[in-house]
Amino acid sequence: MARGRWLAGRVGRWLRSREPWLFLLLVVCFAYFFPRWADWGQNSKLDLTLAIVDQGTFRIDDYYHNTGDYAHYGDHYYSDKAPGTAFLGVPFYAAFKAVLRTPLFDRLLERIAANPAFASTLQEGGTGLLREKVTFAMALSVVTLGVVSVPSALLGLVLYRFLRRFTHHDGLSAFLVVVYGLATVAYPFSSILNGRQIVAVLSLSAFYLLYRYQRRELGPPILWVVGLLMGWAAITDYPSVLILGGIFLYAFFSAPRKIDLWRLIAAALPPGLLAAWYNFRCFDTPLPVGYFYSELYADLHYQGFLSLTYPKLDALYGLTFSPFRGLFYLSPFLLLAVPGFWQMMKARESRPEGLVCLWAAFSFFWFNASSAMWWGGFSVGPAYLVPMVPYLMLPIACFAPVMLKRRWSTVLLGLLALWSWLMTWAQTIAGQSFPDLTPTPLVSIALPRLLAGDIARNWGMVLHLSSFASLLPLAVVAAGLGWLLASRRETQG
Repeated sequence: MARGRWLAGRVGRWLRSREPWLFLLLVVCFAYFFPRWADWGQNSKLDLTLAIVDQGTFRIDDYYHNTGDYAHYGDHYYSDKAPGTAFLGVPFYAAFKAVLRTPLFDRLLERIAANPAFASTLQEGGTGLLREKVTFAMALSVVTLGVVSVPSALLGLVLYRFLRRFTHHDGLSAFLVVVYGLATVAYPFSSILNGRQIVAVLSLSAFYLLYRYQRRELGPPILWVVGLLMGWAAITDYPSVLILGGIFLYAFFSAPRKIDLWRLIAAALPPGLLAAWYNFRCFDTPLPVGYFYSELYADLHYQGFLSLTYPKLDALYGLTFSPFRGLFYLSPFLLLAVPGFWQMMKARESRPEGLVCLWAAFSFFWFNASSAMWWGGFSVGPAYLVPMVPYLMLPIACFAPVMLKRRWSTVLLGLLALWSWLMTWAQTIAGQSFPDLTPTPLVSIALPRLLAGDIARNWGMVLHLSSFASLLPLAVVAAGLGWLLASRRETQG
């Protein structure tokens, strides 16, 4: 009885805090817009998920026609992507498949096929809303919700608790999480089936747990969880090993007892062995060689080592300030990380965490500026930098309290957040696909689409609302959740 009252008290306090409203605000915004149709990267991952569940194979011979991101080895076709995302999608697609032939699904399919709001988003001369296309799109939405959108909202809670350690301010920490989730490149990538945002979830969660472990707030058994998170991140997006390497060094030098790290290493092995087995079954080697057999963009893949050479100034500019894929052009709010790093390094107690964040940013800028494909295909902002963006939020959390001490800098903080939100949403919700390789996507693609009323497919269209009217349900719900979030009582520390 006493334990039940204690648990009820904990739950009641949590419900009165900001966290449930923060989670709901993020998940509603992430899930409101459907994953883009005919997106090669998403289709390649879902093709592998479908092949595993429907056929019990890693071959995507019956699916690869919907993507250009495939590998051709021997007489068969395979996804050329890291397999972690597709593996995570298996239980969600299996559950979805169980309801495919129910009367409820058939009625829903009929409603969508007759929906004029959806019909207005289709290309002229296309094949229309065929059953197999709608079924695939619905499967993509279900898998994306379970694998990316909900975990990304949970990342918001992890980040909130992490940032509070540096801001000592609930309201400011919640504000920074909302900016990260809705006003950076994290937003568009939390609504599509892409492994880079999953890596952000897994790696930052591991970092936070290690932060608490080295402060003896969590015991050595938590290292099993940390190792599993890090191992799965590595097989979800291979460049993530750069960030993971920094996190492992952080664990090594800050662990109360280094001998306990065997748990981390042991827990990281199963995902690695699973990926090795997958690669051996597909390509007769345990090494991740999928890109060696990609039939498209082979000229770029074979520049240097898998498109990697050395950092180039045009790529570095393109990733930072260019209107094409510039991270700080899209979200100038993130520039506050520069003085934030200085703040972290000055304080001895935050220096180890600052070094991890600095390494995450530096290594990813350096690595991707060395790639012949640094732009990342069709994308809102720099797709390849998505895993390291949450590591810019910790230094911002160290600097933001300084800005709140003066009115003009507080106003500047708000204006940078507002501008970042407008820039991010303009490119994310405009049209039925993310910007292509046009040099100025905001001016040349997003704004013309918005002026034409071309809004990405969303849940408002299920209610037969079209164009900008389809955004009204989201606006109402988000405003209500935002008010509840802002009205929660603050607790310091």
